[in-house]
Amino acid sequence: MSAIERKALLSGFQREMDSDSVALFIGAGMSRASGFVDWKGLMKEVADDLGLDINRETDLIALAQYHHNSRKTRHRINQLLVTEFTKGVTLTENHRLFASLPISTIWTTNYDRLIEDAFTSAGKRVDVKRRQADLPITKPRADVTVYKMHGDVDAPDDAVLTKDDYATFETHRNLFSVQLRGHLVSKSFLFLGYSFSDPNIDYILARIRAQLGSNKREHYCIMRKVLKGPGMDEAEVHYQTRKLTLRIEDLQNYGIQTLLVDDYAEITDLLRDLKRRAVRRNVFISGSAHDPAPMTAAALESFSRALGREIVRQDYNLISGLGLGIGGAVTMGALEQLYSTPVVQLEERLTLRPFPQVAPSSGSRDDIWERYRQDMISRAGFAAFIAGNRLDGSSGRTVDAQGVIREFEIAVAAGVYPIPIGATGSAAKALSDKVLADPHAYYGSFGPSVLSYLQILADHSAGETAWIDAVIGILRTVAPK
Repeated sequence: MSAIERKALLSGFQREMDSDSVALFIGAGMSRASGFVDWKGLMKEVADDLGLDINRETDLIALAQYHHNSRKTRHRINQLLVTEFTKGVTLTENHRLFASLPISTIWTTNYDRLIEDAFTSAGKRVDVKRRQADLPITKPRADVTVYKMHGDVDAPDDAVLTKDDYATFETHRNLFSVQLRGHLVSKSFLFLGYSFSDPNIDYILARIRAQLGSNKREHYCIMRKVLKGPGMDEAEVHYQTRKLTLRIEDLQNYGIQTLLVDDYAEITDLLRDLKRRAVRRNVFISGSAHDPAPMTAAALESFSRALGREIVRQDYNLISGLGLGIGGAVTMGALEQLYSTPVVQLEERLTLRPFPQVAPSSGSRDDIWERYRQDMISRAGFAAFIAGNRLDGSSGRTVDAQGVIREFEIAVAAGVYPIPIGATGSAAKALSDKVLADPHAYYGSFGPSVLSYLQILADHSAGETAWIDAVIGILRTVAPK
């Protein structure tokens, strides 16, 4: 079997994602889990009307054409499209995950609105291309463009459904072909929930292969292994496996590498891993220090400034909520490093999100701050915790900052790797004790590799240079360049 390994897909797609040259192609398989029908489900009533058994039919596009031929109208099919794809369904975790990825180009043959809803729910501005007339028009400041090459449920009369529609695709929707060819040449695609049974896609891929030969880009898709099911004997399993092998080899001719999975549920884990890899070079700094103890104010500021400088110098990105006594020093260190180089890239390398102090006009400030924290931390691969204390107004005492502890909880729940610098005391010390007690729970297989670094960060006598080297050691271990 000439399929690729999971690690190869993740590494290859991540490499292209880092350079903003990726796209997703989403098929009907990604909508089925939300409760929408697939093509077979959509065509069942059509088959019944024709006196055919949907379970015995393989050419479902032909079924739609036969129905059109018999009725001389496609009203019934259009109505089925509207009925089936406007049901109230919920987004799956898969939809939320791919909407969280730094991907600005999505292609789909689906008619439903799940993709647009997923990106909108993620707070992203979506530009949807449903018809050819949409292609020259650009929505300002769009975060993602969704190309619905077969149309949309809101325009069923224009959707690609029948054999005639597929045959005239190059005439009536040719600009989609032109755009898709360009993206397949310039971006690496990950195909999800797509069976490669669309003749239009085959034609486009064949044209690219003919023009570029072996210089085509590498793309990726996910298929399920042949597993023995009800009524299948070993001979049938062997036969279907042989067909799958030939299909995989054929896709390789078009630059498409296939990952085989036992179950399509594995796509969720793969998307989680891709998300973690997408943000792996972003470091969120959490901390506050009304009281610098057990360090001096000057030593804590020096360390924070040096840490911000070194994170950026090592080609990682910084995210900060500008916590009291910590955020300003970390940010200044990062800025000093950025401005010392000819190419600044300020917006890409440094994200500053100071917490608003004014009470909101509606709702509570705590609710706003919670969402604020969730949003910031969702963009990070690591979260470093420094000091973490505040003045308690009622008692006049210095206490651990609950906001820092909450940021640790959010980070862990989101799969963000925590780096508590216990030597700085306060909440960071308590969090350090927790992580050191079970590194595997927070770092998985990386636990043994980062343990010595975590121990250095808990050692007050180690000193500034050793602490910074330990932080960078953890970053390089988990997210190497």
